[in-house]
Order: sequence, then C-alpha cells, then structure tokens
Amino acid sequence: MNTKIPHLAVVITTFMRQQLLRQSLDAIAALKVPPQKIIVVDNENSPETKAIVEAIPLAAYIPMEENLGGAGGFSRGIHEAYREGFEWIWVMDDDVEVLPGAIEKLSKWTALTEADFAAGKSLDETATVYQGLRKDFDGRFFYWQYHFLNKLAIPNPIAPSKFKVNETSRPMNTACFEGSLFHRSIVEKIGLPDARFFIYWDDTVYGYLASKHTKMLLVTDYVLQRTRSLACLRIGTTRKLNSTSDMTRYCIMRNRGYIARYLQLNGDFNRLIFGLGTVLTFGKEFIRLFVSKNVRSGFPRLWAGYRDSKVILKEKDWKPYSEIVPL
Repeated sequence: MNTKIPHLAVVITTFMRQQLLRQSLDAIAALKVPPQKIIVVDNENSPETKAIVEAIPLAAYIPMEENLGGAGGFSRGIHEAYREGFEWIWVMDDDVEVLPGAIEKLSKWTALTEADFAAGKSLDETATVYQGLRKDFDGRFFYWQYHFLNKLAIPNPIAPSKFKVNETSRPMNTACFEGSLFHRSIVEKIGLPDARFFIYWDDTVYGYLASKHTKMLLVTDYVLQRTRSLACLRIGTTRKLNSTSDMTRYCIMRNRGYIARYLQLNGDFNRLIFGLGTVLTFGKEFIRLFVSKNVRSGFPRLWAGYRDSKVILKEKDWKPYSEIVPL
C-alpha cells in the first residue's frame, strides 16, 4: 500500500503566533512521510514569520498586504495550492501540530478516492473531503460538531461523539479548516472559501457547499493535536464552551447574513427556522460572554454583528464569492 498522498500541499494560515507556527512546522518537517509542499499564509506580513518559514525546506511563504483573517488567509492559500496543480490540499491553523504517521493514516482514504475516480465514478459518488480526529492540548479527545443543521444553520449540538466498535468513518456535511483534507475536484466545483467571512463560519459554509456535490467523511484516525489552551466551560465529559474575543463575537453574528445568502442559493433557507437558529446562536454566545467575563464589552459587539447580518441579507446585488473571485 502506498503510504503517501500524491501531490499533497499543506496550507497554514498564521497571524502573530510565531512560536506556535514554529512548533507546527517542526512537526510537519519531522514526518517520515512528508507533504510535497507547505504553504504558509501570513496575515501579519512579519519578517520574523518569513524567516521561520524559509528555514523549512518544503515551505513557501505568502505575505498578505492586509489582515484578511483566517477566511481570507485560507482562501488565498487554497487558491495558491490549486493554481500550482496539487491534487490534495490539507488545511490547518498555526495552533495545531500533526501527529506522527498522520499522512500514512490519511493515505488509505485518499487511495479510495483515487480508485473511485480511476473506476469512472462521479464526484457525487466519491468521498473527496476528509476530517481526521484531533487531540486537545491536554491529549484528550477533541469533540468537533461534524453535522450541520442546514435549516437552523447551526452545528448539531447532540451529534454523537463516540464511534461504534469497528466504525472507521462517519458522514459529515460541514468542514473545519483545522484539519480538513480535500481533493482539488471539489475546489473546481465550488470555488474558493469566501474571504468576506474574515473569521468564523467560513469553513462551515465551505463544507456545507461541498456536501452538495460530494461525499464527506469524518474518519477515526488521530492526525492532529491542538497546542493552545483556552478558557472554557465544560459541558459533560466531552463537550465544552470555549471563551472567545469580541471580534469573534461580532463575526459569529454578522456572518449569519452570509450563511443565509448561501442557504438561499441552495434552497435551504426558511426565514422562520433560520431565525430560530439565530436566536439559539445569540443565546449560546451570550452564555459564552460569562465564560470570558466580557459581558460589558461583548454584548454590544454581538448586537452589532446581528444588525450587520440584516444588512447583508438586504443587499440587492449580493453575489457568491465564486462569482466575485473566480478560479
């Protein structure tokens, strides 16, 4: 069995976290089976970051003229990997590190994809997006909400976290740019991630769009570990509610306007059900204000994001990102 993933590029977006980035790059460089290239998009445009990246033989440095957030960074990095002809693109933040043997574990899944295409199977018959499991910074299982409730436009909070005995994969209909691996065919189909999100929901929507055209699998192989701890409120033994920033709070609410537009394009928008999802999202973020102890500064940002989401919903000339920035 081939333990490599042919024509694999890793895309990392970073901003002002040089130490974490160095740790992430060192882990990739130490892999026995490496990717063909590492593309690092730097939203800070920092000489220090450039030096760190250029010290890694496989890595290429892409500075951004302005900070476009994770959404803009991943959009730029994926575009570069696609433009250079890579078949597989593995995306991750700067605060995770790959685990030993990660590419060998994922290669058995990409081999199935390649075999399907070689057999003449269509895109909608073939899995072209994979998400491996992650460990949290303390080594425990990191739970990710892999099922998106389309009408409500929220992650399913009760999607089962435990895998059954002998279960090696599970269908998903969303994505997370902290470890998503996808084939270039899906980029050809849906275009680039929407940079207008800046941060939050960009990967969720990209996965939602991909799920309209291809199979997507959450696989049971551990391939990444998070390296940054966050203050959180634990909910049971598996789930938790992390603290966040006021900027993130604003984007969580504002970007629901973009989500609604994509739901409209794909026939999944119901104003009443989506509105309920917005209420649930606002309530969740209001609770999270108390975790981060930023009620006074955070609530106005939540409300501002909600107001601006309404503006996006009313834009008469709104277009999907694929029409604004074609491949």
